[in-house]
Amino acid sequence: MKKGKDYIGVGVVFICHDGQGNILMHKRSAACRDEQGRWDVGGGSMEVGETFEEAVRREVREEYGTEPVRVELASVQNLLRGGGEALSHWVSAVHVVLVDRESATVGEPEKADEIGWFPLGAFPTPVHSCLAIVLDAARPTLEREARA
Repeated sequence: MKKGKDYIGVGVVFICHDGQGNILMHKRSAACRDEQGRWDVGGGSMEVGETFEEAVRREVREEYGTEPVRVELASVQNLLRGGGEALSHWVSAVHVVLVDRESATVGEPEKADEIGWFPLGAFPTPVHSCLAIVLDAARPTLEREARA
């Protein structure tokens, strides 16, 4: 049985930023389960017993090799992609995460070909199919963080 395919997966999505209006993204490698070659923000499955924040902190360390400075819950989203046998269904808690720009690195080279910092709204292409949904959900928090 596969999460998100045979049953609804529960996960976290996180948009890492540097406090200056730039978003950290990674390019999905050929080893990713889907949407290879597309630019995306971070995310992952929750483990039994974890809080949302614990899952985000673990995933940020794994994916970007850095410790989050601040983690803020922005929204919870019902993410449906595809249809029929290709249907993917996740419920994800979307977070905005401040990180030290200088310490971020590719933490999982088997899943990310490269990382980059991009101004909000000036992203490379192609992007993950759920990126617009996630960004819309987090936009008020991201804009407030950029003004702080």
